[in-house]
Amino acid sequence: MKSIQSLLFLSLCLGFFAINEVSAQYGYGSPYGYGGMYGRGRSYVPQAGPVETDKKETPPTAEEIVESQMPSITEALGLDPFEEAIVKTSLTKSVQQRIELSILELEPLKMKEEVEKIQKRQDEELKAGLPPEKYEAYVELQNNQFKVKKKRKKKNKKD
Repeated sequence: MKSIQSLLFLSLCLGFFAINEVSAQYGYGSPYGYGGMYGRGRSYVPQAGPVETDKKETPPTAEEIVESQMPSITEALGLDPFEEAIVKTSLTKSVQQRIELSILELEPLKMKEEVEKIQKRQDEELKAGLPPEKYEAYVELQNNQFKVKKKRKKKNKKD
């Protein structure tokens, strides 16, 4: 009698453990087959979002900004290497200070005052380091770039 009971118990255990394999062969009709209830199709572990391989681009540094502008400034003003170094150093310093100001997020009036101080220091450095005619040409170049931007804005407002 014991052997029959143990054989029956073994058969039930074998059937219980084999039901996943059998139902997987059965197909779509079974709730266990093809990703049904406990299959591979559904995971109860929450999925992570897409992996960001390309993180947000970091903003350019002061050196990168000045490097991108230096060829046009050098060409327009006809700077020699020494004068170019003076302009590059002065611009890099002032751009870095402006970036730091933007990070601080000061009140608008305070921000305007600080930007004016930075601009004044930059102008003084350039005036001291460049010959008068090249300094005037730099100021004119700077003013012309701003006028072009203002004209474009006016044209867009009229449209």
